[in-house]
Amino acid sequence: MKLGLNLGYWQRTPSDATALVQAAERLGYDSVWTAEAYGSDAFTPLAWYGARTSRIKLGTSVVQLSARTPAATAMTAMTLDHLTGGRLLLGIGASGPQVVEGWYGVPFARPLARTREYVEIMRKIWRRAEPVTNHGPHYPLPLPQGKPLKLITHPLRADIPVYLGAEGPKNVALAAEIGQGWLPLFAIPSMIESMYGDALAARTENFDIAAMVMVLITDDVRAGLDVVKMMLSLYIGGMGSSKRNFHADIIGRMGFAEEAAHIQSLFLDGRREEAFAAIPDALADGISLVGPPGRIRERLAPWRDSPVTSLLVMGPRDEDDLRTIRDLVAE
Repeated sequence: MKLGLNLGYWQRTPSDATALVQAAERLGYDSVWTAEAYGSDAFTPLAWYGARTSRIKLGTSVVQLSARTPAATAMTAMTLDHLTGGRLLLGIGASGPQVVEGWYGVPFARPLARTREYVEIMRKIWRRAEPVTNHGPHYPLPLPQGKPLKLITHPLRADIPVYLGAEGPKNVALAAEIGQGWLPLFAIPSMIESMYGDALAARTENFDIAAMVMVLITDDVRAGLDVVKMMLSLYIGGMGSSKRNFHADIIGRMGFAEEAAHIQSLFLDGRREEAFAAIPDALADGISLVGPPGRIRERLAPWRDSPVTSLLVMGPRDEDDLRTIRDLVAE
């Protein structure tokens, strides 16, 4: 498996992880990834780290479709790919109704069709074969009174790799059909094949399944699992509405449907400590790698046996953590 460092997005205060990114590059990590929700954006930190490194690939995990038009994302990706010598991995995702409707103020509808159209437009832009037109219902180009245009700058690469952040089987199938990679946020490695085997049937030989995994090196397993559970309580309980939460849905498909519904109900009622306490240890442990090196070594086995090709680790604190993780994965 290839190794990546996933930094996520800023929390309450800004965080410059340059030293950690440079350490990851020195240690041979393949990639570093940034994200966005409704705080820091994904592209700006990636440009910052790209200017301070020379080899490590630069991924977005993910940029949100509704934050930018396809043309704006294609322009930004082309620019960043040029400035970093062709190191960009463009991860995109539809996000969810809460962010799309509550933050960006646009309707959340037909995410699969919108994603397909979005990717097609970006690739037309990068290819520069002709002025860009699109007759789809979501991103019509040009408008009736407008004129089709062609990207002024010649891209460094006309085939910038596109990854999809996807959780439902149909979205995963779309990633396998039109993308170069899939970015699963929550995964129990032993269940990936049974949950997504059919959806991944169309993937090519070089298709990258880049799983985001919380890795916490600690002698206090209980405290480490609590960190994972804190993250899960937010995503299951707060990242969506009572009617639709894609994160809660995937936890349900993992076999924790009753628990996910209970956690979400408690969280939305403002009973967040109870929501946290209701998260099963088996769930937190199943999606993460927590404990001293010996325990993590044992728990890496299911990941090696899974279809995952890249491990995007979240949680390393310093170069020592990064080195330990690298060495364990390399064994």
